[in-house]
Amino acid sequence: MKVVVAVKRVVDYAVKVRVKPDKSGVETSNVKMSMNPFCEIALEEALRIRENGGASEVVAVSIGPTQCTETLRTALAMGADRAVHVDVGPITVYPLSVAKILRAIVEAEKPGLLILGKQAIDDDCNQTGQMVAGLLKWPQGTFASKVILNKEEQIATVEREVDSGLETICLDLPAIITTDLRLNQPRYATLPNIMKAKSKVIKKLTVEELNVELKSDFEVCQVTEPPVRKAGTIVSTVDELIDKLKNEAHVL
Repeated sequence: MKVVVAVKRVVDYAVKVRVKPDKSGVETSNVKMSMNPFCEIALEEALRIRENGGASEVVAVSIGPTQCTETLRTALAMGADRAVHVDVGPITVYPLSVAKILRAIVEAEKPGLLILGKQAIDDDCNQTGQMVAGLLKWPQGTFASKVILNKEEQIATVEREVDSGLETICLDLPAIITTDLRLNQPRYATLPNIMKAKSKVIKKLTVEELNVELKSDFEVCQVTEPPVRKAGTIVSTVDELIDKLKNEAHVL
């Protein structure tokens, strides 16, 4: 069985994000970029499935500008067998467009499992996995904190986190899984594997070759920084605290 993993290039989680002066988005020039942390978890889970004999091949896919090849090199260094880059140029693609591209990739690769991070830390949309499942009419297990694959019965058991606790569901393969933070701890790429990944060929595709039409589903009107958090106040008595909560904060 083949496993396809979608990985996204985002601003590194440790970088302090700055809004552009024209408020059209966040500044990405000369900013450290890396693989989305949730995508790292998705890739790690796919690699573990392969190592346990549940899959024969792991294919990493990234959608975006030319620089996405750096993210795919990281995926190859971590252990992915192949990489596919869908070059969309400088165009910003939103979840529905990404879902349509992934559907085309899945139809071409015919995997038994598509694994994605539950969301990207740049837009926090948490939509792509669900949209791909809808387009493919595949079963889905979102926010997975544990995955058990039964290759013989072609069933994936997914333990997922919900508001009331943990929910366990069984999915008939092929299926889609989106990963939560507690699923695993991604491995580090070793130096020898990083060097080997530099020489591996990354397959390049265009949206025209995939017969996917990109169009903007919505428009970002303005991006602004969050308001500066006000300093807290110290109260001397419980009665004063209750008074402030009731008359100033209006939470009582």
